[in-house]
Amino acid sequence: MKKILITGANGLLGQKLVEKLKDSENLKVIATGIGASRLPEAWSGAYIWESMDITNLSMVIDLVGKHKPDCIIHTAAMTQVDDCENQKDACWKSNVEAVGNMVFVCEKHDIHLIHLSTDFIFDGENGPYDEEAEANPVNYYGKAKLEAEKIIQQSKCRWAIARTVLVYGLATDMSRSNIILWVKKSLESGKEIKVVTDQWRTPTLAEDLADGCILIMDKSAEGIFNISGEEFLTPYDMAMQTAKFFNLDHSFIKKADSSNFSQPAKRPLKTGFIIDKARKELGYNPKSFMDGIGILSKQLKLADS
Repeated sequence: MKKILITGANGLLGQKLVEKLKDSENLKVIATGIGASRLPEAWSGAYIWESMDITNLSMVIDLVGKHKPDCIIHTAAMTQVDDCENQKDACWKSNVEAVGNMVFVCEKHDIHLIHLSTDFIFDGENGPYDEEAEANPVNYYGKAKLEAEKIIQQSKCRWAIARTVLVYGLATDMSRSNIILWVKKSLESGKEIKVVTDQWRTPTLAEDLADGCILIMDKSAEGIFNISGEEFLTPYDMAMQTAKFFNLDHSFIKKADSSNFSQPAKRPLKTGFIIDKARKELGYNPKSFMDGIGILSKQLKLADS
């Protein structure tokens, strides 16, 4: 029986991974996070829950030594970009030192490590990027995530890095919103919103990202893979598509540029990914953004019923 350990299992991607893997035959899922599980009660019994702080090396050593998984999918991280800018020590601990902890146990037990990284390692001068593009982060979050990649690439463990972009989706017991929910709620209440037209991304449905990680795991693939959506969109494009899908009044959506907003962390303007490698080597095939909205819409209806 193959064993898979997921860090950050209470988060959006972590929940999607547990959901997709929990009923797999010949696979034991060890879901981990800080504190108690926030996963749906209906799933209990289909996975093992362990409380684990990724920044605590002795805890990581004990838990990984106890279960000896074949693969670790490391989704846990501090991902709020402005928080990382304002709390650099906490960011470094969660996003760099914790990765060193993962590498240590993966080397010790010959575990395949799948690590989640980000488009924010790039400066946004000439996106979309392929896997060979040169990194040049413009904020502290990006710097920390790039340093984590270097630690992994210099390690002796079997590793894969799944880089992704602007992940959106719905998860259980999570307060964080996403652009689709924000636009839908704002327009339904007749609220005018300003949405930027000078940032470009390839937004990623959380289910697609989970599928990409599972493909890497199933194929024991190694190296760097861009796992994102394929459509190159601005937040304004995303907002307009959301209004169209839900048949809402798009006149409340006003164009803006990044200079209209003051945020602690600088954002790269044009990132996004070229996903040809993941398509070819993994068989990865993401949904369109409009299809992603449709999936979220169905989940919202189920949650309300």
